[in-house]
Amino acid sequence: MSRINIRGLDFDNLTVAETLELLTARLESGEQTALFTPNSEIVQACVDDPSLFSIIGSGDVVIPDGIGVIKASRILGTPLKEKVAGVVIGEKMAEILSQKEGHSLFLLGGKPGVAEVAAGNLTKKYPGLRIAGVHDGYFAKEGPENDAVVEEIRASGADVLYVCLGVPAQEKWVYTNRSSLPAVKLLAGLGGSVDVYAGAAKRAPKIFIDLGLEWFYRLLKEPKRIGRMMNLPRFYFGTWMYKLRGGKEK
Repeated sequence: MSRINIRGLDFDNLTVAETLELLTARLESGEQTALFTPNSEIVQACVDDPSLFSIIGSGDVVIPDGIGVIKASRILGTPLKEKVAGVVIGEKMAEILSQKEGHSLFLLGGKPGVAEVAAGNLTKKYPGLRIAGVHDGYFAKEGPENDAVVEEIRASGADVLYVCLGVPAQEKWVYTNRSSLPAVKLLAGLGGSVDVYAGAAKRAPKIFIDLGLEWFYRLLKEPKRIGRMMNLPRFYFGTWMYKLRGGKEK
């Protein structure tokens, strides 16, 4: 499995189909896998705070969830195959799980009540899917409250866990707690996916996604994101400078 480095963060060079095949194979083999799905904003966050590199880079499978990362890979002359959206991988894995015996899914994240709705929608769409449990994302990420959540997941018997706490909170949580969940074989950091599955948030129309303008659709829907969106041109400019400096940030 080849990896391509984008400004210090290694990405697996996989298609959506190849990612699903790899995750399914690792799940069936019983090999614990942490899946992380960084976009350009997250890569920029790592550049700004290098301590994040070791955390997000600890993922066993790291996929490019954003057209910005794909364009950066082309700028650097090491093109990644395609964008692999975490929300898509999460839903397709749910479909795969619904067709297999002996697997169950735990949803962690979102506002109170959202994960329950997401679970209901997923099981309605994929009747064979077994939901082992759900929990919202509003809990202390360390100490007794976190320990209670970890124990709830462990007691549920789930072997697949979707961690939807936002970046980098979800990666930090997986990094810290995965060893306490040995029976969970796939821990997937999927950001706002639980909101999408619940119908509380919607993805951009297909034409925006196909044109690499999903970010623009989000900006149209939420103009207050303009500050965050400015990270994209900063990321592109930084990538060109990184290339000109021969692979050095400064």
